[in-house]
Amino acid sequence: MEKFTTLTATAAPMPVINVDTDMIIPKDYLKTIKRTGLGEGLFAEMRYNEDGSDNPDFVLNKSAYKNAQILVTGDNFGCGSSREHAPWALLDFGIRCVISTSFADIFYNNCFKNGILPIMVSHEELIELMDDAERGANATITVNLEKQTISGPDGGMINFDIDPDRKHRLLEGIDDIDETLAKKSTIDAFEQKHSEAHPWV
Repeated sequence: MEKFTTLTATAAPMPVINVDTDMIIPKDYLKTIKRTGLGEGLFAEMRYNEDGSDNPDFVLNKSAYKNAQILVTGDNFGCGSSREHAPWALLDFGIRCVISTSFADIFYNNCFKNGILPIMVSHEELIELMDDAERGANATITVNLEKQTISGPDGGMINFDIDPDRKHRLLEGIDDIDETLAKKSTIDAFEQKHSEAHPWV
């Protein structure tokens, strides 16, 4: 998993509340278990017209936001079914950080497992960040995970909270598999001891 330390990138404004996982990645794109290629389906129902062409009114289709890596969005982001394809699609598109006032629990947990930083801020702070994000090409925000700060284009700064263990895992790029492999010697020793005590197993 790629480490998350400091991210300076374009922030895209998406002031929509209750964005569920089906809106993030529609069910038509769930036929794969691969984590790559899902960026094409990200927000597909809002991003594309019925004929498959780009919807020019959707924020991520606008030239200023096509390379956005930060998404500033409304309350209760990631609600609905618990599909891990949702953070996979965000990450495959290039989104490394999502900022909202609240997230659905399962989606929130899945973000950390896939190298995405979900940040919760107050309603007042979200309004400020949404205003920053609406500046188009000038909507550059810096997220510093070590210092737990968000810096806007005018120099304003917001502090955010994060669980220390989740912070450590993102900073070091450690996912569940990495954590298990780090305990390989302990696991091997246990299995050897168990095998010696129960050779018939």
